[in-house]
Amino acid sequence: MVAMPTAAVPLGRLSAVVFMAGVGSLATEIAASRLLAPYFGNSTIVWANVIGLVLASLSLGYWLGGRLADRRPDPRLLGAIVAAAAVMVAATPFLARPFLDLTVEGLDHVSTGAAIGSFFGVLILFAPPVTLLGMIAPFAIRLALVAVESAGAVAGRLYAVSTIGSLLGTFLSALIAIPLIGTQRTLLLSAALLAVAGATLLGVRWLALGAALAALLAFPPGAVKASEGVIHEDESLYQFVQVTERDGARRLYLDEGVAVHSVWRPHDVLTGGVWDTFLALPPLLGRPLQRVAILGNAGGTTARAMGIYYPNAEIDGVELDPAVTDVGRRYLGLGDNPRLHVHTADARPFLRRSDGGYDLIVIDAYRPPYVPFYLATREFFDLVRGRLAPGGIVALNVASVPDDTRLADGIATTVAADFPAVWTWQALRFNQIVVGLTRDLPRREIERRLNAVRGDLAPLTHLAARDFTPARTSGDPWTDDHAPVEWITDRMIVEYAAEGGRLDETPLPTAP
Repeated sequence: MVAMPTAAVPLGRLSAVVFMAGVGSLATEIAASRLLAPYFGNSTIVWANVIGLVLASLSLGYWLGGRLADRRPDPRLLGAIVAAAAVMVAATPFLARPFLDLTVEGLDHVSTGAAIGSFFGVLILFAPPVTLLGMIAPFAIRLALVAVESAGAVAGRLYAVSTIGSLLGTFLSALIAIPLIGTQRTLLLSAALLAVAGATLLGVRWLALGAALAALLAFPPGAVKASEGVIHEDESLYQFVQVTERDGARRLYLDEGVAVHSVWRPHDVLTGGVWDTFLALPPLLGRPLQRVAILGNAGGTTARAMGIYYPNAEIDGVELDPAVTDVGRRYLGLGDNPRLHVHTADARPFLRRSDGGYDLIVIDAYRPPYVPFYLATREFFDLVRGRLAPGGIVALNVASVPDDTRLADGIATTVAADFPAVWTWQALRFNQIVVGLTRDLPRREIERRLNAVRGDLAPLTHLAARDFTPARTSGDPWTDDHAPVEWITDRMIVEYAAEGGRLDETPLPTAP
């Protein structure tokens, strides 16, 4: 015998419930990526886990919801499912931080865990509420059916309403709610609206649940990821941004917080870090440095040092995230170089619009552990060469692990397709500098130019002269159609982690 609904429910009320389920499911998906970013980054691997597990959870919810509705087509049961989903969504931001802190403990040492950690983070934190949200649409369809003849129209209407809710949940959360009120409050607002929708099926008394969840909006968000000496922490449109101050230095962290993206000390511009390497390259020009483009300016560490050691050079600092530029000005001395012109843009579109004529193009937008694939292709390096002056240089900071330079080798192979000479410099254990020259220079001339430097930069340039190595090139250059950077990077990280590797680093020499 087919079970009949225990009570008639107006189609409009069911449409409202389904609409809010659509809003909640996609708002939860967007928020999931934001909660995971400070711990595991915002790479395609993390997004694949978020999207894949959300779709799997929705599919499971559709199946469970349909079976349950056939067995017990009770509007109050549907209301209970909606209310339970609301409570789970509201609990997520409070449970996420301690759980994710525990998940990344022991993984931060090797810049790994992005694939595995984000998978289990989504599975445990977000799959349960999304599964409940997926149950709502098929359950509502079952309650709305009064005749077989109208089944198609009813199902089409409710799924259309659910999809419209999903679209609004995507755009409103990503473009308005998260930038305006933050991730935690976006989830709490979604949960409160879900609870109100559930109350339409459970009764007026259940509006108290919506009011209680709405009251949590007043609860101040805590630190996204606790760190010692935090002086600034925020979520931008693109990523999690944090500045710390300890041991007399300020450091900029982004997303998962494994790598330092900028360093500022009040009386020193040499850092012992990867930013110093770019200061050693202008002597290779054989002429004064006049124009520089820094793609991935971050907080301006390299640009600040360029202003000291090459004060006549005009610098275009290109940074995608205006929030990073803002903290650079407030905390990291970004405004110390009057010849620095900061541009808020993505690197490749900026170069396409640029007039070029650069003596040196620095590419430091390769945020660990993943390289934006479109900054590692032959089409991109063809554009780079077209924007360099005759004799100009491109220098790229590429992540590596000890005894494994597959990523740098692939990029060097691609650079070599457009540049007559490519050299590499393993400046630090986890940073290889790939240098492309528009004019070939014999090694003897490279050593002569670098060893001729005197003063503060001499220890650095002499180290470069000793360690410059012709690039290892093999295989086909990468293209916009095929650039397997994530696959190569994951293999490097997993194999290094399996060997028990750690992130201990020896700094570059700095002047006394």
